[in-house]
Amino acid sequence: MWASLDQNLERYNELEQQMADPTVIAEPPRFTRAVKEHGRLAKIVKPYQTFQKLEQEIAQAESMLATESDGELRHMAEEELAGLKQKRDSLKQQLEDMLLESSDENYDSVIVEIRAGTGGDEAALFAGDLYNMYTRYARDQGWQVEDIAASPGEQGGFKEVVFSITGDGAFQAMRFESGGHRVQRVPKTETQGRIHTSAATVAVMPEPDEAQVAIRAEDLEWERMRAGGAGGQHVNKTESAVRIWYKRGTSEELEVKCQDERSQHKNRERAMRILRSRLYERTLEKLHQERSEQRRTLIGSGGRNDRIRTYNFPQNRVTDHRIGLTLHKLDAIVAGNMGEVVAALKDFDKKQRLGQG
Repeated sequence: MWASLDQNLERYNELEQQMADPTVIAEPPRFTRAVKEHGRLAKIVKPYQTFQKLEQEIAQAESMLATESDGELRHMAEEELAGLKQKRDSLKQQLEDMLLESSDENYDSVIVEIRAGTGGDEAALFAGDLYNMYTRYARDQGWQVEDIAASPGEQGGFKEVVFSITGDGAFQAMRFESGGHRVQRVPKTETQGRIHTSAATVAVMPEPDEAQVAIRAEDLEWERMRAGGAGGQHVNKTESAVRIWYKRGTSEELEVKCQDERSQHKNRERAMRILRSRLYERTLEKLHQERSEQRRTLIGSGGRNDRIRTYNFPQNRVTDHRIGLTLHKLDAIVAGNMGEVVAALKDFDKKQRLGQG
């Protein structure tokens, strides 16, 4: 653990020197890469530097205590030492948690896709409930939410909705939401009070930058088209919607469509963000498959077809099937109070990685 932290500190100091080097500053791409890496390392280096300072203060306090004979001064030194050790132990725990996150799990932004599954209009309404749950939770954490694309359901909710969440810790909190979500409740249109089961799928994808996922222009085909759905005369007359086909071999074809913005440029930009994240997700899936025998966590695969959670409205119950968690506070959770669920998943994952699960 400490060797890794020392390496990070050494690299952090190297980058500080590079950022002050006129030859690096004169090369914008190189300087930008150094700034980004420096900022990423700062998240763990700064706490480590504080930890080192606490260790020095503890050593000084222990040395003073060993030579002090005055009873009152010894008592003060003992109290100070106890406080310093408490801070150190808490920070050590924080550093361990940060080191458990592999280098491919540090992202500033994620793109979330929610699609209605089986269940017709009720599935679309459920997809809308999931969208509201995630966006309320994100905003409560102080994260930024940006809507990217949506296809509304006929009775409300969404057939599909795509949005991004940006903020420190967003990926770590949202990463385990990928998979199949099932709802059990009585639809408003049900006259006999029967419980129906519907489903939606969620995909949480890291949002890479252009340097992480390079897309060649020759692998893309573009099409302008008129936006569909409600919107009045503007929608009918303006070709602002965009469809992208990514074709790099038959096994890597992807299609992305975006029509939410009146500006074709903005739709194209948003479609590229979705495409870049989907391509990056494919890369990570391949990496995870290669590491499958070594992986120590049971809840990080995030397969879209894996049923991960059930929301039972009549019983006010939420059950996460991966970790055996059941909470009878569905109303609070769908209102955005996801803290208990997120904490339980993080704790389970940590124990798995440490070989305790």
